[in-house]
Amino acid sequence: MAWFKRTEKGITTATEDKKDVPKGLWYKSPTGKIIDADELARNLYVSPEDDFHVRIGSKEYFEILFDNNEFKELDAKMTSKDPLHFVDTKKYSDRLKDAQEKTKLKDAVRTGVGLSKGKEVVICCMDFAFIGGSMGAVVGEKIARGIDYSIKNKVPFVMISKSGGARMMEAAYSLMQLAKTSAKLAQLAEAKIPYISLSTDPTTGGTTASYAMLGDINIAEPGALIGFAGPRVVKDTTGKDLPEGFQTSEFLLEHGFLDFITPRKELKDKINLFIDLIENNEIR
Repeated sequence: MAWFKRTEKGITTATEDKKDVPKGLWYKSPTGKIIDADELARNLYVSPEDDFHVRIGSKEYFEILFDNNEFKELDAKMTSKDPLHFVDTKKYSDRLKDAQEKTKLKDAVRTGVGLSKGKEVVICCMDFAFIGGSMGAVVGEKIARGIDYSIKNKVPFVMISKSGGARMMEAAYSLMQLAKTSAKLAQLAEAKIPYISLSTDPTTGGTTASYAMLGDINIAEPGALIGFAGPRVVKDTTGKDLPEGFQTSEFLLEHGFLDFITPRKELKDKINLFIDLIENNEIR
């Protein structure tokens, strides 16, 4: 019984000597499955029991897609300004500073150039951790410059979207990025250079309304939320109950908005397969 009941009284342990379970050792998926954090990382942040794809950022996607994680980052020091001197609960300039310190990122997108399965590719990847992956002037400019690099060097372009939509703190400056990136993608198409668009969880708002749905091939990860307005807003606006699985990647595939759903483990092979097919090259 001594295993279950303390027989000695007055035992105390100094606070600095108490043993707590370190944070981050385990991850619990939305379905309740628990997985060791190291095992989750080895499995490309996909829960092996229920196939739930955990949100990851540009660092992890670059590790998955670039050979040996070797790439050159373009426009790495580009940062947002506050031309409107926007203030809500705090100054936008302070919000940018806080996001940069917290995430160690300059803004909500990074652009890398490197080899993937031995062939050079440009990858623009968004980071939801930076102000919800919101699309401001810097995001639009970095994507536009990434496309310019693709056109100049005749290199395939890959866009990985993960965004809450336009960045309201930049108002019209943000909305202009929809037209800007769409125009650049039209130039990419005229140059006959492949564009693969990957939508991840979540891809919403102006991102969906522009570059995320303009790929030669539009693919998504399993279970990703993809749409313009969120499900709650749609339901409140229409006054109707939404279909089961509304705005998931599986729902969009069934209704013709996506070409393929690709699990993260197959991402590198599938993206390069699509590029080879579009360019009519030998399959790598």
